Amino acid sequence: MKDTTLCFLVNKDKICLAMKKRGFGEGKWNGVGGKVHEGETIEEAAVREMKEEIGVDTEVRELQSVGSIKFLFNEYPDWNQHMHIFFIEKWRREPRESEEMRPEWHDKNKLPYERMWVDDPHWLPLVLSGKKVEGEFYFKGQGSEIDKFKVREI
Repeated sequence: MKDTTLCFLVNKDKICLAMKKRGFGEGKWNGVGGKVHEGETIEEAAVREMKEEIGVDTEVRELQSVGSIKFLFNEYPDWNQHMHIFFIEKWRREPRESEEMRPEWHDKNKLPYERMWVDDPHWLPLVLSGKKVEGEFYFKGQGSEIDKFKVREI
């Protein structure tokens, strides 16, 4: 199972989501993140992905861990991942569009869940309310339907 990162810029009652323009998750609003490279810590990967995907500079010390979730794909075990979730409240440079992502600010209470991953409504409101979570989601097919899941506060 590969380690991945998912980062959200947070500014008071707003959260930055990014529209995935290509590849895995194309057409969905999500946080920013990706795979951890060999020799890289999870936190270093999070900082690198923020810069690559939306042009934001931040420091490892600014990452606030809000949880981790294991995503398990019944029919595609090579897609299984352990996602480490971070909030960031301090960064340099405003988010900008890249070839992969188009960032946009959203009201925390009016997120476009219908255009996000099907698991997001089960855990994202918890972390937005200040809780930390751990969980597992088992998906049918390519992730459009949840087979079973468990989310717990930590």
